[in-house]
Amino acid sequence: MTNIGKLRDDDLIALYVEGNDKAFDIVLDRYKDRLFSYIFFIVKDQEMSEDIFQETFIKAIVTIKNGRYTANGKFYNWMTRIAHNLIFDHFRSEKNDNTVSCEGSEYDLLNNANLCDDNIETDMINMQIIEDLRRMVERLPQNQREIVMMRFYGDLSFKEIAELTGTSINTALGRMRYAILNLRKMAAENNITLTA
Repeated sequence: MTNIGKLRDDDLIALYVEGNDKAFDIVLDRYKDRLFSYIFFIVKDQEMSEDIFQETFIKAIVTIKNGRYTANGKFYNWMTRIAHNLIFDHFRSEKNDNTVSCEGSEYDLLNNANLCDDNIETDMINMQIIEDLRRMVERLPQNQREIVMMRFYGDLSFKEIAELTGTSINTALGRMRYAILNLRKMAAENNITLTA
């Protein structure tokens, strides 16, 4: 009999769909530390990271159980995308919660130019840039994508990235350099402007 722990992710997911809960536990054990680290380095809050981590696996389980998961050999990437979307939702809702009311105030906050955000057009352009960049980052090779996420979303130093990925600082720097070159190439090929 085959050692279940040596099976590929997609084979384990298939077993899970058939009712083998141990198979999903094995996949969870493979990636839980790495995925939690990814979430924590972006969110920088233990409790919120734990919530997003749990919600990521709940969404994954529901998607798998509903037969909507497509096996493609990239289970971890799929999980990271779910976590990324949940993190983005978290920051979006947090931004919306930080509103101020001017009711009962003698001073009209809404007419203070110093407190105004960019106009809607600038916001839309910035959101489009972020979305274009996210799509391009997803198309990078895994080792480059990981470095970009840790550096820009996780705000990690190259020394920390090297320790987390088990590589040298020079390797981490090299991967970042290639990632930036690839992103510039993708932007040029698709006529994407990454500035507002």
